[in-house]
Amino acid sequence: RGSVISMRLRTLNGERLKVNDKMGNPIEIATVVSWRVADTAKAIFDVDDYESYVSMQTETALRHVASVYAYDHMEDESTSSITLRSNIEEVSDALKAELDRRFAPAGVAVEDARLTHLAYAPEIAQAMLRRQQAGAILAARKKIVEGAVSMVEMAVDRLAEGGAIELDDERKAAMAQNLMVVLCGESDAQPMP
Repeated sequence: RGSVISMRLRTLNGERLKVNDKMGNPIEIATVVSWRVADTAKAIFDVDDYESYVSMQTETALRHVASVYAYDHMEDESTSSITLRSNIEEVSDALKAELDRRFAPAGVAVEDARLTHLAYAPEIAQAMLRRQQAGAILAARKKIVEGAVSMVEMAVDRLAEGGAIELDDERKAAMAQNLMVVLCGESDAQPMP
């Protein structure tokens, strides 16, 4: 290597890596990193080959960051947690911070780091899609039931309020059951005994 090192901005398009996310799910992930040599003395004397160093450290940092976060929110997880899919900005910031720390010994500065590819690994992609669909169906059903319960409570209270209809506990239960079937299912109402 000659003694002249360019300090111009460079771009590293990282390879797609297969790694495990925080939940242990195999994912594919890739990044693009914009970087430049900021300290030529460190780049020349403190590492063997700063370009190879940048490439290796980028892969290591990406693997680390991918393992810190879950790919996506699962039905039992808090929606406030940061995920690879939902929080691209936060994940990119974390990757940039990790790269800054790793590149510093080589006198290299990170200008930008972004994910360019993110997907479940092919062998689990179909299963994860089915899981997401099932989660969406469960969430929708839960909303329907919550709304139906509220409507049934309101109907029973309004009927009791007016005093026009006397409802004992058994008739209240039968009416509540009937209303729940009508509101939550696709069945027709059944006559009350």
